[in-house]
Amino acid sequence: MLAALRLVAPGTRLRDGIERIIQARMGALLVIGAGPDVLSVCSGGFLLDAEFTPQRLSELAKMDGAIIITSDCQRIVRSNVHLVPDPNIPTAETGTRHRTAERVARQIDVPVITVSEDRVEVEIHVRGMKRSIEPTQRVLARADQALQILERYKTRLDAVSGSLSALEVEDLVTVRDVATVLQRAEMVRRIAEEIEGYVIELGADGRLVLLQLDELIGGVEDDRRLVAKDYFTEEPEWELVNVMAQLAALDDESVLDLAEVVGVLRLPSDLGLDSSLQPRGFRLLHKIPRLPDVVSDHVVDRFTNLQKIMRASESDLVQVDGVGDARAKAIKDGLARLAETSILERYT
Repeated sequence: MLAALRLVAPGTRLRDGIERIIQARMGALLVIGAGPDVLSVCSGGFLLDAEFTPQRLSELAKMDGAIIITSDCQRIVRSNVHLVPDPNIPTAETGTRHRTAERVARQIDVPVITVSEDRVEVEIHVRGMKRSIEPTQRVLARADQALQILERYKTRLDAVSGSLSALEVEDLVTVRDVATVLQRAEMVRRIAEEIEGYVIELGADGRLVLLQLDELIGGVEDDRRLVAKDYFTEEPEWELVNVMAQLAALDDESVLDLAEVVGVLRLPSDLGLDSSLQPRGFRLLHKIPRLPDVVSDHVVDRFTNLQKIMRASESDLVQVDGVGDARAKAIKDGLARLAETSILERYT
């Protein structure tokens, strides 16, 4: 559906053509795809194979039949076509044009667009899904509202993430603290994902929304991944990629339940929400400038957890693969600064 929305986003030639059809108070049935599977449900009509232009599309819409357009929207293949999908395919639509559109989209994996002459509405059918194309101003209003919500959630995420850093330095982390950060990060990710859909739907008009989104969610995905990497229990069939996939697969109600969020980490069953945990140290090491992830992995492999890394001397760090004298000093100084900053932020 998102790919189909890109085709009809403001600024595209297809959207321009659809706007012309609406302004002329006409209806249309557009099939975006011209492969053999599409041609198998076509009957009659005129073979054009002409370059796509918004003007041609609006002129061809004066005829009653469907218009067949290539998947890249570069050429108009046929017009005034009668579509004959399988009549046994179920449909909830009532109008002839919309019933045909839904059946074709269910039978063939192509977007089918309907422009309603009476209701002045544009709808996209893809794989049994239907989406109405709303006016740009309405989508912009929704995107602005979602951005405000995202900003509030991001502020809360920054607070709990900073608190977790301080607790890690003091070795006071509990399961609840970790679950709260993962929960907030996942909620921020989901809101951002919804806004990305608005950006796609807005097309050329969504540039400013995208800039605001990028600014708000910078670093969130890395933080979410590194928190999970610091605390999950690795098993032969349960790696970090499985943790992230399972977290993303939780429904909205489950995300609000800290116990469900903790479940994706596969921690020992005897640990409650108030049980203590020790981080491996990936997240704080990631905050040290110019420290490659592969070196962080070597440091964690050598010392196993954050407290041992912080207690390690420069001479101990130099023995790690990829860590020289300069990098050992950078790690020690970087962790010391992070510890001081995190504790100051926590207690002020």
